[in-house]
Parts: sequence; structure tokens; C-alpha cells
Amino acid sequence: MPIIIKSKREIEMMRRSGYIAAQILKKMHAAVRPGVTTGELNQIAKIELQKVGAVGMSKNYPTYKPGEGYPAETCISVNEEIVHGIPGPRRLKDGDVVTLDITPMIDGYVADTAITVPVGDISAESQKLLDVTKEALDLAISLIKPGKLWSEIARLVQYTIEKNGFSVVREFVGHGVGKRMHEDPKVPNFVTAEQLRSDFKLRPGMTLAVEPMVVVGDREVLQLEDAWTIISADRSMAAHFEHTIAVTETGVDVLTDGRMPTGL
Repeated sequence: MPIIIKSKREIEMMRRSGYIAAQILKKMHAAVRPGVTTGELNQIAKIELQKVGAVGMSKNYPTYKPGEGYPAETCISVNEEIVHGIPGPRRLKDGDVVTLDITPMIDGYVADTAITVPVGDISAESQKLLDVTKEALDLAISLIKPGKLWSEIARLVQYTIEKNGFSVVREFVGHGVGKRMHEDPKVPNFVTAEQLRSDFKLRPGMTLAVEPMVVVGDREVLQLEDAWTIISADRSMAAHFEHTIAVTETGVDVLTDGRMPTGL
């Protein structure tokens, strides 16, 4: 499929979804504490989505038929869970880290964002993991500009993560986003010969979900029996930060940073 270039108005429509996502993440983050369940955190998102007439694009993914697919409005992943953790009765404990991942759609446009946050007091190693993963995302965003090959950015993201002793998850990568949650291209956080064959040049109007996923230990992953939750195979801590961005004529515009849309 070709990469879809968005108009300025479409980008503002996506920013509206991004604004909703940022506000919901803020409320979910504020509710994170020892004793709260992941299901209760998802319920916050569900209520907030309903208030503004938005839809959580994780719910019933990929068919979007009632009763099928992924069962919740958000993905909430704890500790060794990297992505696609299913919210439910699990109670957070002091020392946990929890990833909050939300993808709202409103008026036909989608934005995708995630943060990993501490629960109470966490270890120095876990804090470093969170800091390095966010640093990797911030680095990627700072380097985005028209004409640059994505591999140039991915190589530096991978270097930043690995020089700190952590591993980049390779089975899951960023992606184009817009009218659908997943569009072309794939947006990896590492460089391999295979990835270089599908490398792409950044162009104004591209909208991408950039999302480094990092583990303390080995990069190998496993899927749990729920058919969704992905964990580190060695059960080491994981972190995941994500923003939806638009490539502009001169650089980059972050659409999930909480700024209000204009010109709609």
C-alpha cells in the first residue's frame, strides 16, 4: 500500500484525536497508584472517550465486530508486559511500571500514544529504563525532517538504547496512522538488512506513530495464552513510549502532545 500523505486539515483532525488521547492519558496517569486495577484505569478511558464521542480503536480490533478481537478500549501492560496487555482485575503494586496505550478515533481520524509510568517507588534500574526509552522517542522526534531516510533515525534510536545496556524489541514497530490505526509504512526502532529493504524517505504530510519498545534484558518476546499480551521472554522489565507525529515542510509536528487543534 502507498504511504498516505495528509492535508493540513487532515493533520488538524488528527491533532484533535491526539488532544483527546493526551487528556485521557493524563487522567489515567493521575489514577495510577498501588492498589488500583488495570480495569479501573481502562474504565477511566472508556468514560472519557464516551464523553467526547470518540472510539478507542483497540476495542474489537482487528475486525471491529462486537464480541470479537481485543476486548478493551486501551492496552495496559505491567512490568514484563511490553504491549497489548489486557486491562482487568490485576492490582498494581509498589515498584511496578505500567504502560498506558490509547488510540482514539473521532470524526474518522486516529491518533496513537503511550507512556510508561512508575507505580509508587521503583528501582533505579526501572527508572533508568523509563528515562532511556523516553529519551529514545524524544531523540527520534528531534531528528525528523523532510528528505531524511528513516533508517538514519532508527540507527541512532537503537544506539541510544543499546549503549545503555537495554534491548530494542523487534517484533513490534511503529507505523503510519491516519484514517486507520495501522497504515504504511512500518517505522522500526532498529536497523537490519531486511528493514533497509523497506526503508523510506520522510516527506511533508506523512503521519507516523513513533514508538520505541525497550526491555532490560534479552530482546526475545513471548505471547501469553490470552492471544494478545506480549512479554519479554526472560521476564525483564519493559517500557514503551509513543507519539503520533506529522512531518512538516521544515521538521516535525507532534500531534499527541496535548495542544488544541486549530482551523477546524
